[in-house]
Amino acid sequence: MPGWTSLAELLSREFEQALEEGKCPDTLQTLRGEFERNASDDVALAALHAQLVALPVRADFPFNEPTELSAILPLRKNTVAAQAVVVDDALQDKLLGAWLGRCGGCALGKPVEMIGICPPAAVRQHTWRDIKRYLTAIDPQEWPIRDFIPKNSPAEGEMTGLIAPASTREHIAFMESDDDIRYTVLGQIVLAEKGANFTTDDVANVWLQRLPYRSVCTAETQAYRNLVVRYDTHESTHWSIGPRPIDWNWVATHLNPYREWIGAQIRVDSYGYAAPGNPALAADFAWRDARLSHVKNGVYGAMVCAAMIAAAFTAKDMQEIVQAGLGEIPSTSRIYAEMQDVVALCQQYDNNWDHHEAVFDGICAKLGHYSNIHTNNNLAVCIASVLLSGGDYRKGLTASVMAGFDTDCNGATVGSIMGAFTGASNIPTHWTTRFNDTLNSEIAGYHPIAITECARRSAEIVRKVQASTQVSA
Repeated sequence: MPGWTSLAELLSREFEQALEEGKCPDTLQTLRGEFERNASDDVALAALHAQLVALPVRADFPFNEPTELSAILPLRKNTVAAQAVVVDDALQDKLLGAWLGRCGGCALGKPVEMIGICPPAAVRQHTWRDIKRYLTAIDPQEWPIRDFIPKNSPAEGEMTGLIAPASTREHIAFMESDDDIRYTVLGQIVLAEKGANFTTDDVANVWLQRLPYRSVCTAETQAYRNLVVRYDTHESTHWSIGPRPIDWNWVATHLNPYREWIGAQIRVDSYGYAAPGNPALAADFAWRDARLSHVKNGVYGAMVCAAMIAAAFTAKDMQEIVQAGLGEIPSTSRIYAEMQDVVALCQQYDNNWDHHEAVFDGICAKLGHYSNIHTNNNLAVCIASVLLSGGDYRKGLTASVMAGFDTDCNGATVGSIMGAFTGASNIPTHWTTRFNDTLNSEIAGYHPIAITECARRSAEIVRKVQASTQVSA
């Protein structure tokens, strides 16, 4: 059982991943011929996959991209110091803002996550144009986005259908279950049960205990499968990681060509909530989670997002938030270099919201070659949305969805950042009241649950983390 898809498809994706990681193109071309000759031989394909993963990065590859935290730390350009926070009503308001923002961005992006002009159209790079087409066919005033996505449009016959009708404008009554919400819940559970000293093993145990296999996809599917195949034992009344030391690199790479896709990046919000004002601690937490299923840039994206969320609770402006995030990852990595280009692109337009379409085009031109659910292009959308927002909740939230790619994931991440920055009391009620303070996650104890209760639990976790790490006011 290969997991997410067929073994042949996994191998095809592995060639893409190997090239992105900097492995020798000539060697890959030779091995691709072997792949084509053995496309129906699973034994040969499995051996070929192992050979691909084991290939070294070519000597002239200009990036240094370790996955181990001890190797990441010396390569950072961290210039944002931790700030002490008090767990008071103001922080509680910001935590609620972060939760409401995550729900709001996720729900805004869910319907258009897969939208696009129907075949036989050419391969799309500018997915934002498809969203614009859908909305402006209703009314030109629908763009830039001003509300949740309508269920119907005169252009819908030209396009793939909307998904998630329960999150369309006409039907929203709660935050419906979604992976972007489930992982936020799971992160909170890990922190509530294990505190600031949780380990990757603890994250894996919570997955096996709480997260059904059918609820995961791409990198998480492959890592989940690898845990069960090699390491899991049935003990007592629940699944538990067995006694053998776990090779997390094997778990994250075996039959997992998605290891630099967006999955880890959407799992880390609760770690940012747990470390308000402390981007380095949030990035540390995110690393422990991300390494379960990801390596290199897949891990870095998770660290950046957790750090940006943590910084948003205390930062004075959007530039400080972005600087805090990028300061936690290797400055020698592909994603760091690409995000510097995105920052420069936004600066070219004075971080002015009115130029968002030009910024979207610039991101597509530079990073459109990645899968729509890759870490690098989606992190670019998150960073650009934060910078272009100028601190305005609506602008940040809507830009993250209008830009295309993985719309619900980016909306949720940017929603967390903008909500933590502004606080719930400053979010226009237009974006919050239709949830009726209700979140569904399909996770026991959180289905349904009040969003306000999730925020209250986050505040308790902050107290717990501060007590154990001696980070307090």
